[in-house]
Amino acid sequence: MRRDITSWYSHNLGMEMPIVAYGNAGQPVLMFPTAAADYLEYERFYMVDAIKDLIENGVVRAYSINSVNKHSLLNQGAHPGWKVDMLTRYDNYVVDEVLPLILNECGQDAKPLTTGASLGALLAANTYLKHSDLFRGAIAMSGSYDIYNYLEDYFDQNVYFNNPAMYIKNLNDDYHLPRLQRADSLVVVTGQGSYEAPDRSREFSQLLHSKGIPHRLDVWGHDVNHDWVWWRKMLPYYLGELCH
Repeated sequence: MRRDITSWYSHNLGMEMPIVAYGNAGQPVLMFPTAAADYLEYERFYMVDAIKDLIENGVVRAYSINSVNKHSLLNQGAHPGWKVDMLTRYDNYVVDEVLPLILNECGQDAKPLTTGASLGALLAANTYLKHSDLFRGAIAMSGSYDIYNYLEDYFDQNVYFNNPAMYIKNLNDDYHLPRLQRADSLVVVTGQGSYEAPDRSREFSQLLHSKGIPHRLDVWGHDVNHDWVWWRKMLPYYLGELCH
């Protein structure tokens, strides 16, 4: 399998940001890590192995990046305003820096899918929902889509525009909403086992329904825990459906 690592100093984030790409053809997939993990997490937890056939057969070309969660939402010593400012700058990094690299390699008309599990599901969903003109869809696994519990009741514009539970509720424009109402690649999936919170996915699904945004809500069984062993089953399953 082709594997390429590159890195550059992000002008949006003020830090070095590496990225790894797997494969050389197919639907681009942008993968966001869990919690405070890094761009190689998908290798360490054998997710790349789980989608290896799709990569080697040219069905998908996968890209994995760092998150800034350790500096933002998971940074207990930081002011909430700093946390969400980092999220906004991270969103700018994805759109202004990562996306052009993907388009340069996959074609200027390419629209990546996003994916992630746990906190990565929030990032994947947020990226697609804010930029449905640039991304094809999202596979969000075991996520929570309201960031308020990280922010001590703090509110500003950055909170609003990085909190899908809030901005989707109020979305009523002539640009983004019509595009989202034509969505054909949005998956919200969760288990019901240990450390899962299926009601968060159900509530998010209800919100999407209320805005007429097509999506697939899948609630897997009570034995399906908040763990990589299950995410390694989910991701290849949905990529296989969306990319063939």
